[in-house]
Parts: sequence; structure tokens; C-alpha cells
Amino acid sequence: MLCKLALKNIKKSVKDYAIYFFTLILGVAIFYVFNALDSQTVMMNVSSSTAELIKFMMTILSGVSVFVSFILGFLIIYASRFLIKRRSKEFGIYLTLGMSKRKISLILFFETLFIGILSLIVGLGVGALLSQVMSLVVANMFEADLTKFAFVFSMAACIKTIIYFSIMYLLVMVFNTIIVSKCRLVDLLNGAKMSEKIKLKNPYLCIIIFIVASIILGRAYAIVTVKFLTLREVIDILKPIIMGVVATFLIFWSLSGLILRIVQSLKKYYYRGLNSFILRQFSNKINTTVVSFSIICLMLFITICLLSACLTIKNSMNANIKKLAPADADFSVVMNASRYYEQFKSLGYNDEQIKNANYTVAQSFKLFNFDILSYFKDYVEVNIYTTPDLTFNHTLGSKLEMVRTQFPFLDYDDSEAIMKISDYNKVARLYGINEYSLNDNQYMIIADFKSMVSIRNLALKNGEVINLFGHTLKPKYDSCQDGFLEMSSQHINTGIILVPDKIVNEEYLYENHLIGNYKTTDKNAIMKIEDSINELDKNEKVNSYLLPNGSTKLAIKEATVGLSAMVTFIGLYLGIIFLISSAAILALKELSESSDNRERFRMIRKIGASEKLINKALFRQIAVTFILPLILALIHSIFGIIFTVKVLEVFGTDELLTSIIVTAIILVFIYGGYFLITYYSSKNIIRER
Repeated sequence: MLCKLALKNIKKSVKDYAIYFFTLILGVAIFYVFNALDSQTVMMNVSSSTAELIKFMMTILSGVSVFVSFILGFLIIYASRFLIKRRSKEFGIYLTLGMSKRKISLILFFETLFIGILSLIVGLGVGALLSQVMSLVVANMFEADLTKFAFVFSMAACIKTIIYFSIMYLLVMVFNTIIVSKCRLVDLLNGAKMSEKIKLKNPYLCIIIFIVASIILGRAYAIVTVKFLTLREVIDILKPIIMGVVATFLIFWSLSGLILRIVQSLKKYYYRGLNSFILRQFSNKINTTVVSFSIICLMLFITICLLSACLTIKNSMNANIKKLAPADADFSVVMNASRYYEQFKSLGYNDEQIKNANYTVAQSFKLFNFDILSYFKDYVEVNIYTTPDLTFNHTLGSKLEMVRTQFPFLDYDDSEAIMKISDYNKVARLYGINEYSLNDNQYMIIADFKSMVSIRNLALKNGEVINLFGHTLKPKYDSCQDGFLEMSSQHINTGIILVPDKIVNEEYLYENHLIGNYKTTDKNAIMKIEDSINELDKNEKVNSYLLPNGSTKLAIKEATVGLSAMVTFIGLYLGIIFLISSAAILALKELSESSDNRERFRMIRKIGASEKLINKALFRQIAVTFILPLILALIHSIFGIIFTVKVLEVFGTDELLTSIIVTAIILVFIYGGYFLITYYSSKNIIRER
């Protein structure tokens, strides 16, 4: 009997609360998809290093899934609270007819059980289909061979999804039982008619709180933007976060008192149409709205920053492979290490290695019986020089104290990397980037790490001269020029000093570089060459001679793809879950209130309000609910993205605008979609029967 009643209740509720079922199904599907990413890996022809990256990515995603389960659990419990409130009168009638609270709890138990089973079945079905699409995305990112691709249902992801969601639904059942056990008959019968007691807050207190909250928020913004580079400890990061959370709550608390006063003072606007009715409706739930708005605002803020950041990293790193790794290989080896004995001794090199560190890259490889030049069709050999007479503080000149005050943690005693202009131009021709020229009394700096570029530009604009190898040089340009030597997927060049060839003292030779392109373009052949180089680590001569360090385009590409894939999937996973949760909470809240306010809308019709005017009022009411937390979240996001830019500058932020546009599209599609569904569902609820 109770099972039949539960099934009837579910059938009756599907139309009005389809958004609840839709959210549960979507949550199950997304949870399954991101936990089944490795299901196709066994059929993909990928390298062992790529397979390890995918395995590591899945380990991270498994940890993230635990956090996601808490978010979805909170969402389900939050939704259940409003659904129980919606049916308070129904439960009151059950009690009036003699049904015990235990039986009502059983009805809710069966309803939750049936909804859970239905959501899991449909969600897993949808997730299984979406996971095939996601597998194609993974394969495309890792350039895998899909000749063996086939439809696969991940049993491991299915079991994990069932376990996690079973625990969530069990908590919901316990929660529902507690709620029903505490209900009083009078509250259940009159629940739909009860409003929160509206307490008009002191407007002067609200203004003071708003000003204080704005100051706190401004201070938090300043810490994460202007003073970001001095953040060195965890507490320095937590401080602005806590300030932002507190300020967000205080802003909504103060606005909840000010909006009512301000709108009431605008008589023409207040009494126009159904504006007074809308304000009354909004005020009915003002206390819980403050808390929920604060939570939703912060969740939206996290969503916007997460999606923007992860998409920027992916797009920028993929673009960087072509720009920052234009050759096939870049090998380097230290020379004249005995000149820097203490430095290399502290790094773990033995005396024999330091003594024998006098060979170029090509010569060093030959010591290991490996002829690297035989594999290159074209290459260049260039040198880097250093001297204790030219350190970072020397290049800053009169700007040193100002920079040291602002950035005290930088190492100002580091020797600068010096390069002949002709050597750099050799590399530039191979890379296909800008070449430069210098007069005998000039120098220039090439760099692409933006923070260091801005610091160095202070000195260059001031025309700071340097003394090098007995020569006085002045800057040719008043700013750093874009360029790099070492290949990477990131902008890591903090500065190389380019000087005229004839002034360089060869005694200060520090490092030799060999950069070239392989004769072959076949990936498997290149992998064999690089595997052979990696095997040299096992040669017994490594205890006597330095083996060149290397970065190759293939290795950079694999590492870049792995990192960008991991960041992208984690960002999308969390971002979409936060976005769906935010929108669903608002949607369920508005649907519940529309149901509670059905009688009030009926009274509005009786006094002559047209259906068009009522729908317009409902639209405005829901729009205000969705837009208010979004506005503050967007303001937060402006400064959050500025902070993100500083964090991501090593990856490059050229693709930031594209990422923001994509994030906006996702936001409009999901958040806007929930808004429209909420409006049309609410319109259906309040419609005259």
C-alpha cells in the first residue's frame, strides 16, 4: 500500500519537479563520465609515458570525485528540504487521517529509493553514451590510435557511481526521517501560508555594514591582485578568501535591508504594475535568501574562475608547443664547472665530473659512444656565459632598491646569462623568430616571462648602463624584446643579456647548447632515437662525465598534453558541477516558492491582474533571484581572473579572451537554461486550474 502511494506521489510530482529529476540524472551522468575516462585507454595505441599520464590523471580525478560527491550530496539534501516543504499540506492531511509519522517516513523512504534507482539507471545510461564521446576527446588530445575503438561500459565507474550515490541517498533518507519526525500538524497544514517574519532592518546599520563589507572586499581584491607577488605562505592565500566570504555574506545581508527601503521610497516604481507584489514575494523569504545567495554567489565565482583558468591553460599550452618548441631537440651541458666548484658540489656532482666538465654537447655524447650529429639534418651550437661581475642587481642599477622593496624574495645575486648576438641570431634563424643587431656599445635583453619583463623594463626605461668584461654598454631598447633559447611549453625565459661578439671573454664560458632538427619526421623513429639517449643514463661513464640535459619537442608535447588534459578535465568536472548545483538550488527554491505562492497569485487574478501582467511579474521575480548572486560573482571574477592571469603567466595568457568567451557560453547555456526552465515550470505551477 505504501509503495503504491509512493509511486503515485512520484508520478504526480514529475511534471512540476522535472528539474529535480533532471539534475539528479545529470549529476549521475557527469560523475560516471569523468570516472570512466580510462575505460578506452586499453584500446588506444599510446606510448608508455602517455599511459602513465592517463593513469595519474585518473588518480587525481578519483580524489576530486570524493569532493564532488559532497557537493552533489548537499544538493540532493537541499532539494529534498524544499520538496518536503512543498508537500507539507499533503503530509498534514495524512496525519489528520490517522497515519503515523513512521508511515509517512516510510513513504518518503520508498519515494527516495524509487527516485534514486530511476536516476541511477537513466543517469548511467546517459553517462555511458557521453563517455564514448569523452573517449574520443581523450584520444584526440593524446593523439591515440583509435583503430581498435569500440563501445565500452566501465563497470568500475558504474560501481563507484552506485556506491557514492547510494551513500548520498541513504543520507537523504535519514534527513527526511528526521524532518518528518520533528514536524507539527499545525505547521504542516499552514506551511504554504506561512512567511518569514519581515523585520525592517535599520537602514543606517545596513549602510554601515555595506560600507564595511565593501572595504573588506576591496582589501581582499587588492591582496590577490596588487600584492600577489608577495604571497608566500598558505595563510596569505587563506586571508583574502576568508575576507571575501565574510564580505559576500555581509553585502547580501545589508542589501536585504536596503533594497526594501530603497524601492519603497521610490513610489512611482514601487506602485507600478505588480512591483509591490514582487517585492513582497521576494521579502517573504529574505532571511534564507541571504544565506543561499551568498553560497550560490561564491559557487558561481569559483565556476567562472575555474573554467576560465583551465581552458586558458589548455589553449595556451597547446599553442605554446608550436611557438616555444619550434625545433626537434635542445641539448645543453655545463662547461668550465671547476670555476663554479662549490655550486656544482652542492648539486651532487662528484669531483671527477666537475673536473671533466669541459666538453660541448656533441663531444659529451661522443664520450658515451653516441653520435648525436648524425641524426640531425640541421643544427646550431651556441654558448652561454656568466660572470660574478654581472648579476641581476647590477642590471637594475638605480632601480634596485625600489624593486627590492616591492619584491624582497627575488635572488638579486644570481649571475645573468650572457649570449653573443651572433649566437642568438643563429638560434633565431633556426626557430624562425626575430633576429637583432647591436652596436659595439649596446646591449639588449630578451625575455618572455611577463613578471620579470615588467621588472627589467623599469631599468631599461631608465637607460641603466652595465659594465661587462671591461666595457660599458647602454641598452639599445627601453624594454625587453620577446625571445628565448631553451625550448619549453611555458614562458620561462626570465632574461638573457645579448651583447656584441667581440667584447665576450671566452674564459667565462658556462654552458653549451646544441639545437637541431632530426633527419626523420617519423614519430616511431624519433621515439627510438630519444629512447637510446635516455638509455645513456645507465652507462658507467656517467660517474666520470656529465651527460647533456635535453628537452625535445616530442617529450614537451607529451608532458604538455598530459598536464593540459588533467587540468582541463578537473576544471570542467568541478566547474560544471558547481554551476549545475548553483542553478539547481535556485531553480528548486523558486519552484517551491511558486507552489507556496499559488494562492497569492490566484488572489492577484481576482483583483483584476491580467495573465500577461502576472507572467511578467513572475519573470521579474525569478530574474532577480538568478541575477543578484550572478552580478556579485561576476565582480568577484574580474579580480579572480586578474589573479589567475598572474598565476598563469608562465603558461601564457594569449588565449584568455577565448577561454572567457567559452566560459560565458557555458554559463549562459546551463545557468540561463535553468532560469528559463524554472520560469516556464513556475508559470505552469501558478496557472489557474
